Amino acid sequence: MALKNNAAYDLNLFDDEPAYSSSAAPKRREDEPVRKTAKKKKTNVVTFSEEDKLKSRKRKHNPFKLILGGLSAAVVTVIIGFIIVGQVQLTELNQEIISAQATLEDTQSIYTQNQMKLQASLSTAEIEKHATEVLGMTKASNAQKEFISLEGGDKAEVSVQKEENLFTQFIESIKNLWS
Repeated sequence: MALKNNAAYDLNLFDDEPAYSSSAAPKRREDEPVRKTAKKKKTNVVTFSEEDKLKSRKRKHNPFKLILGGLSAAVVTVIIGFIIVGQVQLTELNQEIISAQATLEDTQSIYTQNQMKLQASLSTAEIEKHATEVLGMTKASNAQKEFISLEGGDKAEVSVQKEENLFTQFIESIKNLWS
């Protein structure tokens, strides 16, 4: 049989004055157990002395922990500083690489232009134009050509008409000394 007891929910036990007096006591039922009222008032308040209050207000600092914390902060600061300096150096080197690549591209473009100019100046049409305009040369005519027969063997003779002046004679004499 289950007991129907509401003693756990009786909030009147925590009041300063009893909820009911002896004259107006509620009637209890027959199956309800007798409740004892406490005459002693319990307090949950803890009191401290003034010395305990001062001790709790002053925070005790452990010098070892302070030094260890300071050193840890210094190490972290130095590591972050090294990382920042490394990133700055990396950025500077990247900028130098970019400028060197730009210079290389410009130089390659100039080289390509010069190669094209050189090839254009070495074409046969340009050479013939330079020979006729600047040097005063003309194409050989049939009158200037001399034909030889090769019946006597495989040999070729080139007849060259030289205009000899004093300077060319001097160079020829030096060449003959060496040969």
